[in-house]
Amino acid sequence: MATKIMIPTPLRPFTDKLDAVDIDGATVGELLQNLTTKYAGLKQHLYAADGKLRSFVNVYVNDDDIRYLQKDLTPVKAGDTVSIIPSVAGGAPATAEALPQLSGDEIRRYSRHLIMPEVGVDGQRQLKAAKVLCIGAGGLGSPAAMYLAAAGVGTIGIVDFDVVDFSNLQRQLLHGTPDVGRPKLDSAKDRLNALNPNVHIETYDTALSSENALRLFEPYDVILDGTDNFPTRYLVNDACVLAGKPNAYGSIFRFEGQASVFGTKDGPCYRCLYPEPPPPGLVPSCAEGGVFGVLPGIIGVIQATETIKLVLGIGEPLIGRFLIYDALRMRFRELKLRKDADCPVCGTHPTVKKLIDYEQFCGVAPHQVAEAAAKTGGTGPGTDALTSRELQAELDRGDTVVILDVREPQEYQINRIPGSTLIPLGDLPKRYVELDPNANIVSQCKSGMRSAKAQEFLRSKGFTKVRNLTGGILGWIDQVDPSQPKY
Repeated sequence: MATKIMIPTPLRPFTDKLDAVDIDGATVGELLQNLTTKYAGLKQHLYAADGKLRSFVNVYVNDDDIRYLQKDLTPVKAGDTVSIIPSVAGGAPATAEALPQLSGDEIRRYSRHLIMPEVGVDGQRQLKAAKVLCIGAGGLGSPAAMYLAAAGVGTIGIVDFDVVDFSNLQRQLLHGTPDVGRPKLDSAKDRLNALNPNVHIETYDTALSSENALRLFEPYDVILDGTDNFPTRYLVNDACVLAGKPNAYGSIFRFEGQASVFGTKDGPCYRCLYPEPPPPGLVPSCAEGGVFGVLPGIIGVIQATETIKLVLGIGEPLIGRFLIYDALRMRFRELKLRKDADCPVCGTHPTVKKLIDYEQFCGVAPHQVAEAAAKTGGTGPGTDALTSRELQAELDRGDTVVILDVREPQEYQINRIPGSTLIPLGDLPKRYVELDPNANIVSQCKSGMRSAKAQEFLRSKGFTKVRNLTGGILGWIDQVDPSQPKY
């Protein structure tokens, strides 16, 4: 009996790019075992070393969350759909008497709101009194902040410490070409003030941390999570729960987006969905995997929509509901979420009562991986890593080196190390036999993360002379060949 299994975007490289596969099995356990037998590259993503399903991977049968059932024994029948989902109401409003009045300009500006019974004059005054903190002024923060400002949210805070780069302009609409090189906070503030001078913009030029999160969150009514990494995402979640602030959550990867509302009194939090993060490097970032330019616009607007509903106390926010958007197929799916009574943050007996070291909680941070690899660099094939200059020196000497590029074909078209062999990381489990196990191999990707996974995999297959190129193609361009474009 074949059952359809929906494959999420980050795992599709391991299923020959398929978004759905038909697998035989009478239970969820049989299905997943048969799935990983057919697509061996999925196994490390779905199962831990002890053979148990990883805690950051959730499984749904149709739209029902089965994590609290015996997953392996859950039966499936013809017509069922199994989904693999891996980890890519606010406070009481002010009383009418305390709400700020609307100016004549604001009445004209918000007239389309004022004639809606769900908003009206009092609702618009609530929006003017509201304070929303956006974590990040990037892909998600850009559309969210713009629509919050246009809607008349009185105070919008933005936390960011980055500068505008050319690669941001494809999706981060707060910033324009003249802003390249400027702090994102400066261009964001200018854009939002131009959009609505009645809104007060607070900027925080800092990285969100365990030391400052609760202090930054304290004056705000809703926190809008526009982060792009797991340590900050767990930090935002835990700080929201501890501070009693709702979390308008969104995430994006390639063509797929997710949205929900976490951290409300009776609803689940992000840790109810994903108790633990994936190991570093297992889930690619948008910088590695890419993101469809309009996708953060859709998800960011959904986050802004949920934020406004929370402020006004109207409609049905995404509390206990997990929204998944597939831009390629223009399809929305909604899954049910349950509050986990055993959640260490929001459960009945929480064990996380203060903010922790989230980089440690999520494992070694990517920049630490690169630094650690650089420290182990050397020129001999028995060492773990080497720099671009060291690789160039070997090539100049005429050493025989196989440069294995594990990026995707579209990345390879942008730039490459001459003479390199392209085998994408997702294809490596079935194509590694094309390589000589005794060869002197240097694995290479964009920055060194995926190539480190390739190095680990090849060593598990008996390859003994595999080194990782620290800094990847970006390091090669910086150190050896600046004529090639970066991305």
